[in-house]
Amino acid sequence: MKKRELEQSIHTDLSRDDDYTGYLQLDKLLSAQKGLSDPPHHDEMLFIIQHQVAELWIKLVIHEVNGAIRDLREDKLPQAVKKLARVRHIQNQLYSQWKVLDTLTPAEYAEFRHVFGKASGFQSAQYRILEFRLGNKNRAMMPVYEHQPEWHAVLLAALESPSLYEEFLAYLARRGMPVPQSALERDFSEVRDEDPAVVSVLRTIYENRGDNWARYETCEALMDIANNFQFWRFHHMKTVERIIGHKPGTGGSSGVAFLRKALDIEFFPELLRVRTEIGSS
Repeated sequence: MKKRELEQSIHTDLSRDDDYTGYLQLDKLLSAQKGLSDPPHHDEMLFIIQHQVAELWIKLVIHEVNGAIRDLREDKLPQAVKKLARVRHIQNQLYSQWKVLDTLTPAEYAEFRHVFGKASGFQSAQYRILEFRLGNKNRAMMPVYEHQPEWHAVLLAALESPSLYEEFLAYLARRGMPVPQSALERDFSEVRDEDPAVVSVLRTIYENRGDNWARYETCEALMDIANNFQFWRFHHMKTVERIIGHKPGTGGSSGVAFLRKALDIEFFPELLRVRTEIGSS
């Protein structure tokens, strides 16, 4: 086997403050996998890392979505689209992770599931923030986070502020498109019903894409994110079904039946509706 010599220019006079471990805080990160099974169950490490990594990716998605929202507010549409393209790739990572958890068998999981107590992915504050940022607002979810005041405050801000899609509509209005005021000045904590006037605006973009290319591209970027979210939800449901069947969830939900209901919730429904309208008389 060939040996690679260490280049003389490589830094070896390092401290823990300026090396790779220090910059990434790996001491903290890699010591956060603390299983509760006793004796330690081999597969609990998989379960913990799976969910910790998912939380890190979701943190990055929120970061990019928040950045896209700021860009839209500043009328920087190309920059927003760039960030949404990155979100799409992050979502692919989140989706692919389920394949790893699919290797956990029902018998293996049953041997350590009891150690979670009432803990459940349903309680993820970051997941809920992301749903709120994408427009699936639901104030009824807020009591779940009352025991976490810092997360509750962030969630409340996301609940009551315009979503990514609503910021896009506001951008379109500023650029002279006839977005109705009812979509721009309202209680953003409530889910807005589909509006034919908004669908008409979107139809104009799609049917005159040569004159509205950046807006058209943004619509498709939003649809990519919505579809990827649904793919993620579906694989989540099937992974849970594969591992625990139709047992109740640890957080008190009905389990698979509860997850299946989420598939009926679509982000950006007007972007779906316009597809029916395009090409019709």
